[in-house]
Amino acid sequence: MRYLKLLFVSFLMILHISLNAQSQPRDSKDMQQSLQKLSTMYYLINNFYVDTANLESLTEEAIVAILKELDPHSAYISKEDVEKANEPLVGSFEGIGVTFQIFQDTILVISPVPGGPSDRVGIMAGDKIVTIDGEDAFGKKVNNDYVAKHLRGEKGTKVTLGIKRGKSDELIDYEVIRDKIPLNSIEAAFMLDKNVGYIKLDRFAQTSNTEFEESLAKLKTQKMKSLILDLRGNTGGYLNIAAELSNQFLKKDMTIVYTEGDKSPKQIFNTDKNGKFTDGKLIILIDEGSASASEIVSGAVQDWDRGILIGRRSFGKGLVQRPFNLPDGSQVRLTTARYYTPTGRCIQRSYEKGSEDYYNEMTKRMKHGEFYHSDSIQFPDSLKYSTLLSGRTVYGGGGIMPDIFMPVDTTFATKLYTDLIRKGIFNRFTVDYVMKNRELISNKYSDFENFYEQFEVTDEMISDFRSLAEEEGVEWNDEQFQRSEPMIQLQLKALIARNEWSQSEYYRVVMNEDKVIKKAVEILNDSNQYRKILKR
Repeated sequence: MRYLKLLFVSFLMILHISLNAQSQPRDSKDMQQSLQKLSTMYYLINNFYVDTANLESLTEEAIVAILKELDPHSAYISKEDVEKANEPLVGSFEGIGVTFQIFQDTILVISPVPGGPSDRVGIMAGDKIVTIDGEDAFGKKVNNDYVAKHLRGEKGTKVTLGIKRGKSDELIDYEVIRDKIPLNSIEAAFMLDKNVGYIKLDRFAQTSNTEFEESLAKLKTQKMKSLILDLRGNTGGYLNIAAELSNQFLKKDMTIVYTEGDKSPKQIFNTDKNGKFTDGKLIILIDEGSASASEIVSGAVQDWDRGILIGRRSFGKGLVQRPFNLPDGSQVRLTTARYYTPTGRCIQRSYEKGSEDYYNEMTKRMKHGEFYHSDSIQFPDSLKYSTLLSGRTVYGGGGIMPDIFMPVDTTFATKLYTDLIRKGIFNRFTVDYVMKNRELISNKYSDFENFYEQFEVTDEMISDFRSLAEEEGVEWNDEQFQRSEPMIQLQLKALIARNEWSQSEYYRVVMNEDKVIKKAVEILNDSNQYRKILKR
């Protein structure tokens, strides 16, 4: 039956592509024979199969199966999921404009989007949405899908929310007119010290380059001389946006990346003008979660000796996907080319053993010790390349290897700490704490800077935190707590800051114990060390 599905969907896909002007299949005897064979198979299924085949379901399952045989990144997206899949990269959605969390089966507003529909009508952080258009909006039915279905919608449509605020039992009704809500891809941008700026980029979306320029301009007004661009955990996005961002760091007429495939001619992306940060010292942070567009930027910066990469070997995704729309509104994202860094490095790691083995790569890296020891990574001489200005040795195949290796920090790692994260105790506690103490926090700390300098996690807070953890089935271990206590306190403070202000303030707090950041700042503030690494 599996092969029947593959044959059937192959016919549908090839027939669609052959009729679509976006792609021209080779006119060959083999192709004609394949089309004829698949056409016959489709006819037989449609006219002689013992039961009535559910063609829609058959097609969906078969497309997924056939794409899985090609490579790990070619993918099928159903009609219903196309818009949702594109949303993080398009950079906006339409809805009421709140950051929320499901808290004890209730929709809790963490913060309204500044200037958004909810903010304009007066909805506040800490409000609970308990009715939507007159219907109860709490209980077991409430999850992220429920919230998306009921609160998102076309721009201009109305929704009435029943809000519970504070200790009052009386609901406040708000009529909110949905609007376009921006999704920012830069999570944080601030100064780490008087010279070093920091930008955390979450993904490469349509608005990322504009956001980057705005963040850069803000940091320059604060006398920034050196920059840390944090791409850890950034899984990528649009290729052209990666090229635009790379353009910010390189001089005119430098190659950023090129793509090439068997049926895709070589396409070279060059810088078209001097970027807005071509001279200041630059460090880019990467890890095993940095993929695709993140590797394009990192590879270009490394190949041109423009800056230093710190962290761990990147994911290793060097395949380019192109979207093809199918007749019913669904979409196939088909791998059409590989991308290469300016020196000619292909960063894509092997997928010859299949998708399952491919996606187990991180587990294999951990077992092999790569997350903890740089000498566990061995590259053959055939993968050696030289950077374009100073001739430093870099490597292709299987991701971007940073210039400075930083192992996973296990200083505070314990089973207790892992269980606290896994069971969501940090979020539960800090959301509840801010709800109960929002007025106190506001009155005691005039702004975040004041909070950052003065706020301390008290013994009473730790006691309440432990009680909640034990209520939720976490086995408390005093020895493990002593080891993890500094990080537990830091996370509590950071999450309280996020719930009271924004994600940027969260990063401001956690940077205090980030060894990778500390190393980057040390190098940027030592010109001799910086130049030595780049062999300048």
